[in-house]
Amino acid sequence: MRREEFERYITENQERFYRLSFSYTHNPDAALDIVQEAVLKGIAKFSTLRNPQYMQTWFYRILVNECVSWYRRHGKVLPMETAVLEERGPGTMEDPQAVQAAVMDLRHALKALDPKLRAVVELRFFEDMKLEEIAAIMHMNLSTVKSRLYKALKLLRLDLEEE
Repeated sequence: MRREEFERYITENQERFYRLSFSYTHNPDAALDIVQEAVLKGIAKFSTLRNPQYMQTWFYRILVNECVSWYRRHGKVLPMETAVLEERGPGTMEDPQAVQAAVMDLRHALKALDPKLRAVVELRFFEDMKLEEIAAIMHMNLSTVKSRLYKALKLLRLDLEEE
C-alpha cells in the first residue's frame, strides 16, 4: 500500500474522524487537533501497517487512543457548543424543543460514561462498526466489547430514565 492511498482514506473519512473526536471534546478546535494528531501519528507510523486491509482498524485505534488521551489530560468534557444543535436543525419530531432536549440528555448521559464504555457505544452506533471491528480497534476480546456495550447501554438507560 502506498502513502497516497492512506492520504485518500484520510480525506474521504475526515468527517467521520471529526465526529468521533468531537463526541469526546464537544469543542470544534480540540476535535480538529485530535484528528490532526492522529493523522500525524498515522503518517509517522505508516510503515508499521503490515496489511492494508486493516487500515481502518489501524487508524481508528490511533484516533480512539488520541481521544482517550485528550479526555484523560482534560479530566472532563468541555461544555457542548450550542452551534452543534443549531446545525442539526429541529429534527423530525413535532416539537423542536423536545428534540433538542432529547439530544442534550443523550449527550449528557454519554459524557458521564467512562471513556472506554463511551468509545464502544460511539463506534458501534455512531460509526456503525461491527463488534468484531471494535474489538480489533480497541485491542479487546469480543466478549469484553459485548460486556462493555451492555454495561454502557444499561447505564445510559438508567441515566435517561431518571431525567
